[in-house]
Amino acid sequence: MRIAVDARELLGQRTGVGRYLAELCAQWATLPADAPYRFELYAHVPGDTPEILGDPFDRDRGPFSYRPVLGSGDVWWEQRDFARALRLDQPDVLFAPGYTAPLRVPMPVVLTVHDISFESHPEWFGWREGLRRRWLTQLSAAVATRIICVSGFTRDELVSHYRTPADRVRVVWSGVNVRAVNRDSIRAPLVLFVGSIFNRRHIPALISGFASIADRQPSAELVLVGANRTHPPENPVILAERAGVGSRVRVCDYIDEAQLQSLYQRASVFVFLSEYEGFGLPPLEAMAAGVPGVVGDTPVARELYGDAAWRVPVNDQDAVGAALLTLLHDEEARQRALRAAAARLPLFTWHRAAAETLEVLQKAGRQ
Repeated sequence: MRIAVDARELLGQRTGVGRYLAELCAQWATLPADAPYRFELYAHVPGDTPEILGDPFDRDRGPFSYRPVLGSGDVWWEQRDFARALRLDQPDVLFAPGYTAPLRVPMPVVLTVHDISFESHPEWFGWREGLRRRWLTQLSAAVATRIICVSGFTRDELVSHYRTPADRVRVVWSGVNVRAVNRDSIRAPLVLFVGSIFNRRHIPALISGFASIADRQPSAELVLVGANRTHPPENPVILAERAGVGSRVRVCDYIDEAQLQSLYQRASVFVFLSEYEGFGLPPLEAMAAGVPGVVGDTPVARELYGDAAWRVPVNDQDAVGAALLTLLHDEEARQRALRAAAARLPLFTWHRAAAETLEVLQKAGRQ
C-alpha cells in the first residue's frame, strides 16, 4: 500500500502537528522490511531523499521516500500543486495530519483534527485566520474518508459543529515520551508550567494562586517555560511583581532539553490551568517525569488524566493555592497521584498511536 503523507509540518521548527507526525513516522520506521506499506512524504522544498525532513529520517530511511512539490507550501500549494501531484502519482491513500487536505483528489483521505478551537472560541483568532481555519477544516472534514481525532472531546466537538457522522471518526490518543529523569530524586518546592503561554491557560490565576501560598511556603518558586503568545498581551513578570512574588517567579521563553530535564527532576508540582485543549500533552509529560499535576477541570482533562491529576476551576486562585499546598506538603496525596499516573500512562504510547493510525489508513485505502 502506497500512503501519501503531507509532510510540510516536518520542516523548520516543529510545532504540535510536526512533532505528532514525526513521532508516528519514527514508529513506522521500525516496521518489518517486508511490511506492505510505503510512505511517500510530500513537501515543498527541493530534495531527493527523506533526510531533507530531518529526524527521524536522518537516522533510518525505512519505508519512506520523498516527493518534492516545489512551491510556497501554503493553502494554495495544498489545494493546487499538491493536489495535482497526487492526481499524477495515484497513491492508495492520503494522510493529512494537520486539520486540512486537498479537496479534489481521487484517492481516499485520512484527516487528523487535533481541536476545533477556531469554532468553539473564534475570539482567539484574527478574523482572516479564523475564517481560513473554519472554512478549510470544515470542507476537509466533509471530503475525508476517515477522520482521526486525538481525544473523545475533539470528536464530540467535531460531530457537534460539523454534523460529521460519528462512524467516520476514530479517536486515537497521542503518545507521551518518557524523559530519563530520576523520579525518586529529592524534590524542591518548585512549581512548574511548561507550554506556550496563551490566555486560555490562565497564567494570571496561576501566579495569584502561587502568591496566595507564598507566605506559608517561603522557599517555593514558580518557573514558567514557554513562548508568550497571549493576545491581548499578558506579562507574567509584571503580574508576579504586582502580586508581590516577582523575585520568586522565573519566566523562560526557551530552554534546552537538558535544562528542561533538570526542572522536571527538581519540580514538586506541575500546573496547567488550560480551559481548552484538544489533547493536553504537557501534564502527561510531567506525570511521566514523576511530577504530579494540577489542571483545569475540563472535559478533556477528565478524559485524559482521570484521577492522576488534581482538577480545579481554571480561574479560582484559592482552589489553585489549596491544591499547591496539598501537593507540596502532603506526601500521601503526592504518592496517590503518582500511583494513579503510573496506571494511566501506559494508555499513551506512540507505538499504539502509530499502529491505530496505520489501521485507519489501511481500512480507508481499501474502500
